[in-house]
Amino acid sequence: MVTAGLIHYVLNLLHITVHIRDVCVFLAPVFSGLTAISTFLLTRELWNQGAGLLAACFIAIVPGYISRSVAGSFDNEGIAIFALQFTYYLWVSAWGGYVFIINLIPLHVFVLLLMQRYSRRVYIAYSTFYIVGLVLSMQIPFVGFQPIRTSEHMAAAGVFALLQAYAFLQYLKDRLTRQEFQTLFFLGVSLAACIVFLTVIYLTYTGYIAPWSGRFYSLWDTGYAKIHIPIIASVSEHQPTTWVSFFFDLHILVCTFPAGLWFCIKNINDERVFVALYAISAVYFAGVMVRLMLTLTPVVCMLSAVAFSSVFEHYMGDDTKREKPPAEDSSDEDDKRNSGNLYDKAGKVRKHVSEQEKAEEGLGPNIKSIVTMLMLMLLMMFAVHCTWVTSNAYSSPSVVLASYNHDGTRNILDDFREAYYWLRQNTDEHARVMSWWDYGYQIAGMANRTTLVDNNTWNNSHIALVGKAMSSNESAAYKIMRSLDVDYVLIIFGGVIGYSGDDINKFLWMVRIAEGEHPKDIRESDYFTPQGEFRVDKAGSPTLLNCLMYKMSYYRFGEMQLDFRTPPGFDRTRNAEIGNKDIKFKHLEEAFTSEHWLVRIYKVKNLDNREPLDHKIRSVVPKQKYTSKKVPRSILLVDLKK
Repeated sequence: MVTAGLIHYVLNLLHITVHIRDVCVFLAPVFSGLTAISTFLLTRELWNQGAGLLAACFIAIVPGYISRSVAGSFDNEGIAIFALQFTYYLWVSAWGGYVFIINLIPLHVFVLLLMQRYSRRVYIAYSTFYIVGLVLSMQIPFVGFQPIRTSEHMAAAGVFALLQAYAFLQYLKDRLTRQEFQTLFFLGVSLAACIVFLTVIYLTYTGYIAPWSGRFYSLWDTGYAKIHIPIIASVSEHQPTTWVSFFFDLHILVCTFPAGLWFCIKNINDERVFVALYAISAVYFAGVMVRLMLTLTPVVCMLSAVAFSSVFEHYMGDDTKREKPPAEDSSDEDDKRNSGNLYDKAGKVRKHVSEQEKAEEGLGPNIKSIVTMLMLMLLMMFAVHCTWVTSNAYSSPSVVLASYNHDGTRNILDDFREAYYWLRQNTDEHARVMSWWDYGYQIAGMANRTTLVDNNTWNNSHIALVGKAMSSNESAAYKIMRSLDVDYVLIIFGGVIGYSGDDINKFLWMVRIAEGEHPKDIRESDYFTPQGEFRVDKAGSPTLLNCLMYKMSYYRFGEMQLDFRTPPGFDRTRNAEIGNKDIKFKHLEEAFTSEHWLVRIYKVKNLDNREPLDHKIRSVVPKQKYTSKKVPRSILLVDLKK
């Protein structure tokens, strides 16, 4: 937001009239171009200019980065990858989510110390990086003193202190005897490490340093978030990465980047130690969480470029530039002395120099041509895959779905916009809509209605209360909805068209989040069969078959027969015939169902013999001051009695 605002301000200062919306829309594509440049510079430093050009080409089209750099993708990641790559090139602090950077660079310095690769330039570079980065990051208002009061930054501070001690001991090296220096070095490093470690523990225990966050723990323990913070684990971007996702986002680079890593390790230096650490850590983190595929993509492009560049140099290089061996070497002299001997020391038939040259001349160019053509074919396949993924997966608005028939024709499913438009036109402007938090932004932005939870809700207990309402039976859910002044309930149902991202497939996360706050009322085990299965057919759990979410999803669905091959009430998403077809509501009524049943909206009935609560509020509170969520309930009850 700061970057977009600054660009907009500078352009208008130069009398270049541009709308802030246009700046936000094109921010990610512009920075993706800068990312390609920074990747070229970084790879050139690590290997050579040819590898840098290939790396820039790879990251320009790779799906793993295109997903966050298309026009309209206004998020941290749009700028973050450029900042990450440029930070690694310049060693200067960058974006808000720089925990990965602020730990990877200290790890690089620490490993260099262990490998006895300490030099004055490492000391100057890291000291400058840490001090300048620390001071600059603390100038950002919402960051403040976090760099010196959170556990994620203690590794950087510890390495900084260790580096100062190491540099001081190196200074004393020339002024002490060998035995004195070894003793002092061992004691000094051990003492510095113990002091830093004990200081961090003490400050964490006393509360001066915040402990590790739950998101950090979930990176190391894959089951931590599911048990302790289910709301983090429920996000699709926080799920473990499948092999399909690796291939989908990286294609052939998955196979070639280990070769590039091998080339770097084979010809190791200080810079290549860094890229090796980056690759190993990024591979692990990307396997734990889908979202971190974004941090893996740059290093995969760089190392794959190193691999391709090395192969092309070997098979496409000019032979005339290579140094020819001397005409007479030791083996030739032996051949001359033993001209009558047709066998070498290994017992194999000797070949004369002329025969060897003829064999190389006949076979060498063919091998070079074949390998070169194979490499070019791989690159062409990669370009075709990237183009297809970009056009089909990452360039379509998620609010409009598309499906394809057997004859190739395309069907547009516009149920989301249809439902939001209905809400906007047919409900009171002060109506409150209850839905799962995934759809909060869309309801607020497209329907212009108040939602209980959205993508920016930080109060976990509030989200858990909505999950409890969805997981309870209708009577218990009605009490919760009345306490929250809910007017409408919106759900997503994909059983008709086979849409897998509906609320029934997300339902267990609602249960888990609700159980975390209300363990006495909601238990996840109640929604499974005795055999531990989650089923929506007749064998399903009675608790599941009677909860509010199940009834809202499958209301009137038992009367629908989708085709002659399946019985009425057959769920295409879960490939099962629903178990509860006789669904009736007492406290809710169906208000709207979209064309393909993708979005269903229910109206919450008022209490019997009681006028709508909003009508009473309007009669008591002046209209210009009325907001449904500002008036305290205790005051309302007093006024209603009057």
